[in-house]
Amino acid sequence: MPGRVHVDCASADPAIPGAPSIRRWVRAALGADHAGAELSVRIVDEPEMRELNARYRHKDYPTNVLSFPVGLPPGVDVPLLGDIVVCAPVVNREAAEQHKAARAHWAHMLVHGTLHLLGHDHERARDAAVMEALEARILAGLKFPDPYQEHEQAERP
Repeated sequence: MPGRVHVDCASADPAIPGAPSIRRWVRAALGADHAGAELSVRIVDEPEMRELNARYRHKDYPTNVLSFPVGLPPGVDVPLLGDIVVCAPVVNREAAEQHKAARAHWAHMLVHGTLHLLGHDHERARDAAVMEALEARILAGLKFPDPYQEHEQAERP
């Protein structure tokens, strides 16, 4: 049975994908190993994201996606993973600036945020390479292009 992916939209941005797409992208990132997991996705505007980024990361600007893994005490065995917060205006602006399809960038940000909830990180180069390869594989399964390949091609001389 698929897990529960609650979607809460607190943004008036008209270019937000529908909840069924958001759930499909998150579930693709969860994969079979975490199919029963529960999490929430909150779509926000820049003021709320800026506040969250400042409070939890000490960075005073709105970012594209933040993940908040749940901190369950030892011995508590529930399928709750945590929360993902996505800033609609930032994601849509990035897609335009990077010449990417908005849906592809949204899917990437949701896959990225979900992988963070599953414990993946990109602070070290080796971890980033693993996470990026996993993102690219999940996105390919969803019929989206590799976001890193496009980026690398743009940077090549």
